[in-house]
Amino acid sequence: MGSTAFRTPPVVKSGATPFFTPANNVGAALHPDDPKTPTLFRPLQIRDLTLKNRILVSPMCMYSADNDPSSPSVGAPTDFHIAHLGHLALKGAGLILVEATAVQPNGRISPYDVGLWQGVDSPQFHGLKRVVEFSHSQGAKIGVQLAHAGRKASTSPPWIAAAAGKMALKADESVGGWPDNVVGPSGGTEHAWSTDGDMYWAPRGLTTEEVKEVVRAFADSARTAVQAGVDVIEIHGAHGYLIHQFLSPVTNTRSDEYGGSFENRTRLLREVAVAIREVIPAGMPLFLRLSATEWLEEQPVAAKTGSWDLESSVRLAALLPELGVDLLDVSSAGNHQDQKINIHTNYHIDLAAHLRKAIRAAGASTLVGSVGFVTEAEQARDIVQGAEAQGTEEIVSGPEPRADAVLLARQFLREPEWVIKTAKALGVEVTVPVQYGRAFR
Repeated sequence: MGSTAFRTPPVVKSGATPFFTPANNVGAALHPDDPKTPTLFRPLQIRDLTLKNRILVSPMCMYSADNDPSSPSVGAPTDFHIAHLGHLALKGAGLILVEATAVQPNGRISPYDVGLWQGVDSPQFHGLKRVVEFSHSQGAKIGVQLAHAGRKASTSPPWIAAAAGKMALKADESVGGWPDNVVGPSGGTEHAWSTDGDMYWAPRGLTTEEVKEVVRAFADSARTAVQAGVDVIEIHGAHGYLIHQFLSPVTNTRSDEYGGSFENRTRLLREVAVAIREVIPAGMPLFLRLSATEWLEEQPVAAKTGSWDLESSVRLAALLPELGVDLLDVSSAGNHQDQKINIHTNYHIDLAAHLRKAIRAAGASTLVGSVGFVTEAEQARDIVQGAEAQGTEEIVSGPEPRADAVLLARQFLREPEWVIKTAKALGVEVTVPVQYGRAFR
């Protein structure tokens, strides 16, 4: 069985976390070079960033920011985010990705979501900086997922929708919503996400100049995030949000330079990636979350136009090196109510493995992250095992890994200590927080 280690750490006192905070490095393997240490607990180098393990916290919307549009703190991370994200840092995740963070006010999924459009020295900036500094004090790296919800914006938190018997529910001006400024690549009632009029607003189509403003907004938010101290930027290009809406011929019926051909439909994403890469340090990793497929291939809605499918993702993946994207965070679905998902335990893992194999076959080294239904120690180990040669013939000649890192969301809500429990299950000695040390003796 694995064990834990205790070392007397220095004390960190920060203006953002003005209390006694021993510096920890939870979840780091004590013997990362030991051939017996599984890849899951070996460091992962991405540009100038080194992650202490391959276990990442996937972005999770918490719907816990100030929703008052007249408040200077609207969209700013709160003490809830310090407690929620800080606790995951305290329990050993290698990288924590902050929830979808809007680059424009109307890019929030709900009025209660966080954003980063205010710039440096704003409540949004300082809220993020507090989360970053505390996470760093516990040895975790932290990234921010920059996003725009597009036509899926101005909705209510899921528990409010559930109370109304809905999967989603519109948010109007009375709760800080913006029903008249919900946008998408194309406009009109036919482009609302759902035919249930209570769930989503009908979008208006963005003008060409407004699309270019979105690109600038992503770059501006990335620049602010860098100054707040984040280690990674992730672009949200999945789940039916704005960038995904542009990628898909189902939702993008534009006739300008951002619609029509594959080249035009991917233009927004490509311009966003290039704009972000230009304003972040050369050594900072850039991730992309992508819906590998919309699961619409056999549906009538895609019969005429086609849809975004796995082969579209393979084609896009070939462009990522020149865009400066270092890791493809593979998910799926979210762009149309008629999606028919073939759900099974490994359905996202299979998609990630397909894309990683295609990337390697093309001679590229873009990393791939796998998310979805990752709950067990052995499962996570096997997904990434062999992601680098470990000095034993068995591993060097073994099967190709299915991904280079695993991302977990709901499992961390169920078990914040999942990293430590997984290390124990796999027989890996890791460090634990000194404040919790007596629980592991």
